Amino acid sequence: MNTIEEYKACGEKLYHQLHLSTYPVAIKYIKNMDEIPANAARPSAFGQKLALCQAFSQSRHWGMTVAMTAQDNFCTPSTGMHRWLPVELDDLIESQVKQGWHKDIDAEKRRFGALTELLGEDYFSKPVEYCGFVCAPVMKTSFIPDSILIYGNGLQITHIIQALSYEHKYTPMSKFEGFEESCVKGGLLPYLTQKPEVVIPGAGDRSFGAVSEDEIAVGLPANLIFYIMENLFKTGGVMNIGYPMKQILPMNLTEKLTPGFKYLWDKMFHENDKK
Repeated sequence: MNTIEEYKACGEKLYHQLHLSTYPVAIKYIKNMDEIPANAARPSAFGQKLALCQAFSQSRHWGMTVAMTAQDNFCTPSTGMHRWLPVELDDLIESQVKQGWHKDIDAEKRRFGALTELLGEDYFSKPVEYCGFVCAPVMKTSFIPDSILIYGNGLQITHIIQALSYEHKYTPMSKFEGFEESCVKGGLLPYLTQKPEVVIPGAGDRSFGAVSEDEIAVGLPANLIFYIMENLFKTGGVMNIGYPMKQILPMNLTEKLTPGFKYLWDKMFHENDKK
């Protein structure tokens, strides 16, 4: 197992080599309150509540360590999805029907059916095991993370996907629906399945979590950050497009490229030749 210091150093290196605009986020799922670090902020301690995506935002933008439990989280569906409190699957489905995100109850049943196929038929009925999570910038973490969530632009995430796919051992194979992308796909699923996920931030991420329009993300089992660093920029060898991107510049262009260029070329050179 890698040490906390190794995670911090690797997170720092990834942050700088990809020129990320926000910190990679370390996430640890906790089974009791004693696991919350002393330096962690809890919204409920200030008489507030946040959504899970907002906690990620505080970590990646502000460098904060944040602890979230059911008592801190106003996004009750994500509390149910994480199984931090017991909730019947039928009630969780009904809550989503009332939201109107999908066409009808049959659509929601298909949605949750896909989840139970992935996580097990007993996922929503088994006893509650976890009570929350703690998140922090990887380079400042005081704990060994379970998952790591990395936001970036399209090219930055492409480099991460290429690193994960370099040996085709950890190629992300993701499904998308535009909801619960960062909290479930970015953190929970990589931990439970031990597989990376590409994240296209959803409605909550964009409206509550301060995710910009051009940001996407990758969620991964925490130890894969070392695999990413081992293979970053290796795709294509010397042909790797790098970051900032090494674009191919068009060559063999002439003044005939556009009518205006050609017109002025004729004026400047042909008329001068006549003189």
